[in-house]
Amino acid sequence: MATCDVCGKNESLPYNCRHCGGTYCSEHRLPENHDCRGLHNWNDPKGVFDSGFDESVNTGTGESARASSLREKLGIDTGPGGPLAYFRGNMTYTFLAVIWITYLAQILVLAFGGQGAHNSLFTLSTANPEYVWTWVTSVFAHSPGNFLHIVFNSIVIFFFGPLVERYVGSKKFALLFIISGVLAGLGQIGISAYQGVPSNVLGASGAALAIMGVLTILNPNLKVYLYFILPVPIWILAAGTALLSVAFIGGGAAGGGGIAHAAHLVGLVAGLAYGEYVKRTQNIRTPNQFQLGGGGPGGPGGPGGPGGPGRGRF
Repeated sequence: MATCDVCGKNESLPYNCRHCGGTYCSEHRLPENHDCRGLHNWNDPKGVFDSGFDESVNTGTGESARASSLREKLGIDTGPGGPLAYFRGNMTYTFLAVIWITYLAQILVLAFGGQGAHNSLFTLSTANPEYVWTWVTSVFAHSPGNFLHIVFNSIVIFFFGPLVERYVGSKKFALLFIISGVLAGLGQIGISAYQGVPSNVLGASGAALAIMGVLTILNPNLKVYLYFILPVPIWILAAGTALLSVAFIGGGAAGGGGIAHAAHLVGLVAGLAYGEYVKRTQNIRTPNQFQLGGGGPGGPGGPGGPGGPGRGRF
């Protein structure tokens, strides 16, 4: 038995307030009912209560507090209803935004700095693999002369990315995207160098194929409506991509047809491997159909809304 600190009532199942440390009965368990000293911080943005459910809640200490202070100084609003709320806790659309911003930056660099400046900033190549920054920038950059390249990758990431992000979480999704993209680029120039063929790598295709690889393992029979019409299990798309890539690489043309087949294969294999790891270590329920289209943002079929990915339509 315990005694309520407010009314003195004996309780067999008392409530302990984690904000002030007191012991209370059911009537006085809420902070406002026992004059909790934590309430004095309620109007202080650095002292709001943290439910422990949402990592984005700022407790006013450590790294989250420093990040919040930086956002305030820069005038960046990522809270619900803010102009950047759509990207809050949502790496898929954040990466898509970075891809398109990078694309615009490429056009500007080409216009004012020329091809040389563009290549040294964005292109991972067999000629200059020591430009380590291009290992990452090349993942987000795309060929300015091939608009369909960035459009196709964006479509794949837009529709498949939120599925994988919901399965593994935003942080792990971000690591998957960047690491698989870097490995795919390095794999492309490595195989091309072995075959004695110069190669330049641009694009998020390796990361996009890694996303597809994860879904192939977690739900191989997931139906994808190819060209919005033809229902095809995702494992067939993955297998077809792998066979095509192996055929080109085996023929000594890892970059045949201007396509980074080696990068596609490495990205897909990385995704398959990570998908197998997730399948073995996590209990994940997966849909059996993915339908492109239907509904607007925040509604059925939409990408969600402010605060993170929505449920979508499967």
